Amino acid sequence: MFGVINIYKPRGLTSHDVVGIIRKILKIKRVGHTGTLDPFAEGVLPICVGNATRLIDYFDDDKEYLATVQFGSATDTYDIEGKITKTSNKKTNINDIEKFLDNFKGEIMQFPPVYSAIKVDGKKLYEYARAGEQVKIEPRKVTIYKLEFVEFDKNKQTAKLRIKCSKGTYIRSIANDLGEQIGCYAHLSALVRTQAGKFIVENSTKLPIQIEQKKEEDKFLKYIISDNAQEILQSAIQSPLEALSLPIVEVQEDEHIKISHGNSIKKDLKNISSGDFLILFYNNHVDAVGQYDGKEVKVKKVLLQ
Repeated sequence: MFGVINIYKPRGLTSHDVVGIIRKILKIKRVGHTGTLDPFAEGVLPICVGNATRLIDYFDDDKEYLATVQFGSATDTYDIEGKITKTSNKKTNINDIEKFLDNFKGEIMQFPPVYSAIKVDGKKLYEYARAGEQVKIEPRKVTIYKLEFVEFDKNKQTAKLRIKCSKGTYIRSIANDLGEQIGCYAHLSALVRTQAGKFIVENSTKLPIQIEQKKEEDKFLKYIISDNAQEILQSAIQSPLEALSLPIVEVQEDEHIKISHGNSIKKDLKNISSGDFLILFYNNHVDAVGQYDGKEVKVKKVLLQ
């Protein structure tokens, strides 16, 4: 097996859970996702199978989300799963929200949540937080390409926002910081990833399982695999070439042999710039990922199927 499945991750499962379920259904060890979704979040989760897992680093990183922000309270995790740390009786409105949204557009410096997997001195931030230890958190530069107001529920004090952003952006931080700036506190109450690179939610495949949950906690307990689960997933596997933005270069048999041994090949590629990555293709199969230096293609990862 070699390809990518555009899976719709259901709420209540971790991204690691999804990888394990697909590994079990397809009976294959090499399975990996292209970007973590929190357990309470749902939506597009591209899953690579077989040698396609070696292409994960080359997929487009941009993501798009539909985020629901709950105003009136902040939590330690910046989302619905955390403990409430601050509350406010102040009511917000559409004008207040739209007024502050511009502060989150373009390149911004963002502080990640204390409950996140970012490492400081070799230790994850959430490990410090769980141990009650203080640690200095540095802001990180992220890019918000699009931030649109979708709808506002005055009674529930919730707003839906559509956000397109770069890799490493924490939507939870946007929700928390927006509440701070408005002056009424806020946290992320729901999140749907509608796009990851070239994968869109409309073309996603539901995980072929039935999940049993505790409704009051909304936590994953166990699942039942559908009878035709393997067939569903196998039919959903698509070529990773459709999802990659890398140029494809056809190679000859002698070049194919060199590539199989990890050796560079000489090429005059006029439409490819020095330093660019590319896919080396032979006999309808992906041979490797290469990098062009202006004179030859150096093999970075061999993917002979």
